[in-house]
Amino acid sequence: MEEKPSASIKPYLDKLTLGVTRILETSPGVAEVKFVEKEPAERHTIISWEQKNSCILPEDLKNFYLMTDGFQMTWSVKTDDTPMPLGSMVINSVSKLCRLGGSSMYTLPNAPTLADLEDDTGEEGNVLLTGNGDKPEKPHFDSRSLIFELDPCNGNGKVCLVYKHAKPVVSPDTEIWFLDRALYWHFLTKTFTAYYRLLITHLGLPQWQYAFTSYGVSPQAKQWFNMYKPITINTSLLSEEADSFVNKLDPNKVFKGKNKTPVIKKKQPSQPSGSQKSHTSMTSSKASSLAGNSSRK
Repeated sequence: MEEKPSASIKPYLDKLTLGVTRILETSPGVAEVKFVEKEPAERHTIISWEQKNSCILPEDLKNFYLMTDGFQMTWSVKTDDTPMPLGSMVINSVSKLCRLGGSSMYTLPNAPTLADLEDDTGEEGNVLLTGNGDKPEKPHFDSRSLIFELDPCNGNGKVCLVYKHAKPVVSPDTEIWFLDRALYWHFLTKTFTAYYRLLITHLGLPQWQYAFTSYGVSPQAKQWFNMYKPITINTSLLSEEADSFVNKLDPNKVFKGKNKTPVIKKKQPSQPSGSQKSHTSMTSSKASSLAGNSSRK
């Protein structure tokens, strides 16, 4: 159920979406750009969340929630006159900013949790992510880190707000990480503001978070990337070498109207049988006279 538009948020809509709605509405084939307006979060709701989870929200995320309690924008493309959902941009509300790693994955007694995976990844995972000095240390599912879900990514993974140092006290420093479906971590940004810009500039395209992994987006998602290029400086994903085996589709031609003008076939006038016989007799007589002339010569 969509929430009622808030009069206090309307002046900030264009700034909140960075004008991306106008860009999408003028793109070929795009239909049904929907933005769900939400009321600002109450300050006491944020304080209650912080007390419940024993941590303080970063200032930029807190200011975002005080302007709008979550974010949701979707858009579709029209294929064969039928809209197909494609883009999705979501930031969970304060009430849905839930912690990962603590609850059991199953309802059975003594069922495994995400924290149990720490023994499996162990030191190898740390070496892979911290062996290079440029890559930060990965988060942990156990009590060493606090992890909260920002975006469910339509089932393609999870974008998470991560407090990496929770012992002995929770550090206020946070980062934004992407957890893929294989439960591997990928660093995105150091601040929520930087992540929000990434979300908007990538237009919510399917699997856009995988552009920041070592294996990249799927071939199907790359087709959409080539049709609706993200507004981002990260152009290596769409370089000639990377997409040399990807079909180059022109959206202006793909979504061109299919109204074809009917071709009227003209009916040839039927000749009477008598005229056809006379015509054939004339041609045969001409052929015989030509043969006679050649024999005389």
